Amino acid sequence: MSSKLHFSRRAIAGAALATAALALAAGPLQAQTASGYPNHPVVMLVPTAAGGTTDIAARMLGVPLGTALGQTIVVDNKGGANGAIAAVAVKRAEPDGYTLLMQYSGYHVITPLVSKQTQQWQASDLTPVANVLSAPQIVVIRADLPIKTMAELVAYAKAHPGKLNYASSGNGSLQHATGAMLEQQAGIKLTHVPYKGTGPALTDLLGGTVDLTFGTAPPFMSHVQSGKLRVLATTGKTRLPSLPDVPTTAEAGLPKLDATSWFGVFAPAKTPKPVIDKLTSEIAKVVSTPAFKQKALEQGAVADYQSPQQMAQAIKTESARWAEVVKATGIEAD
Repeated sequence: MSSKLHFSRRAIAGAALATAALALAAGPLQAQTASGYPNHPVVMLVPTAAGGTTDIAARMLGVPLGTALGQTIVVDNKGGANGAIAAVAVKRAEPDGYTLLMQYSGYHVITPLVSKQTQQWQASDLTPVANVLSAPQIVVIRADLPIKTMAELVAYAKAHPGKLNYASSGNGSLQHATGAMLEQQAGIKLTHVPYKGTGPALTDLLGGTVDLTFGTAPPFMSHVQSGKLRVLATTGKTRLPSLPDVPTTAEAGLPKLDATSWFGVFAPAKTPKPVIDKLTSEIAKVVSTPAFKQKALEQGAVADYQSPQQMAQAIKTESARWAEVVKATGIEAD
């Protein structure tokens, strides 16, 4: 009995020493990982097709961030499944900082609320790194339609129920939710046409296949400036500096139609904190530069750095707000 007890105590003591040794080794290992990071190119996945604001945000950040880190940032578009394809790829990647996700708030906050199917990823699978851009949705239509204001849009839709169709970047997307909110608040009926991202939706809007859409301004700005598209309103609390003559939806008589998007970088869960700290520090520097801020304004967005902690709180707040919208509108992804 005593020998067994003696052996047990020795085993416990040995295990404790081994655990302590591993803990001591982990600190220097993490520090070494951060100090040598990155030593080869970093891939930044985009959950949409090329051409949308999420893609634009990734490319705006990629070049200056790559310069700051001394490595190339490779932007890789993996659109589809309401952002799940890219999110799952990042979830399954090694948590070493070499696979990142430029995430869109609609996919991160709204999609989990509207999908009936078991999600292939959850927010806990991804670690916030830094927010980069914020932008309100805009209400944009083909310029050849006889509609120049939100009041005219509502009047036309009431006179022709279901005739106007609007594009979104997918079922359950922020654009889908914005359209559903407009229908509910204005008492109108629109026809929803989902796409695999803003890029394909914009192509069909320009081609006349769809009549209008809701989205952040960057991918639409050049077409608005050329006269091919017309912006009726912005869904933020204030007017966009890049569209000073365009009223907010509140000014246009729809005070509850508020839909602002954010675009931020995420890493796989369990990515070492020193790596996250290095990334968020460098991203903060890039986003604060006059060049980045100016480019964001020109695109119809706002440079908006937020730390991992700030992002976590914002996600919590946004999830609660959009849960109420989803319940009120009854939108679904599946």
